[in-house]
Amino acid sequence: MDKLKRVLSGRDAEEPSGLAEVIDATSLGWGTRVKGFIACFAIGCLCSILGSCLLWIPKKGLVLFAVFYTLGNIASIGSTMFLMGPMKQLKRMFEPTRLVATIIMLLCLILTLCSAFWWRKAGLALLFCILQFFAMAWYSISFIPYARDAVKKCVSVCLS
Repeated sequence: MDKLKRVLSGRDAEEPSGLAEVIDATSLGWGTRVKGFIACFAIGCLCSILGSCLLWIPKKGLVLFAVFYTLGNIASIGSTMFLMGPMKQLKRMFEPTRLVATIIMLLCLILTLCSAFWWRKAGLALLFCILQFFAMAWYSISFIPYARDAVKKCVSVCLS
């Protein structure tokens, strides 16, 4: 069974070292990973929905929306770390195919919070939330084979 695990995880050629044994011993089991993913993703969705509900509060609503929407996206990204592991997730985030989407998404996350807390510009926070949504969508579909090509083709057909 250990041989099958090594083959599936891509570590077939190397013998398990002391560090690899420690990592395997302290890593989460698959069931725990799935539960962590579901919990973190649910928290992310709840934050996004709560932010959308708070949007209609006078004066502070847009700022609360920006904060909760951003926290929801951060929790959603964090949820995938349960499935892949933090280091593999970070490596995949910064692969050349999704590097631009990752940078724009992270920049929009930061700029949304800056515009909500420091600059206190509600319109700018809303703009960054919209950009954050599109960057997150583009980043997410990069994990689906040929999805970006399909979206590009649909947009080009719609625009022509």
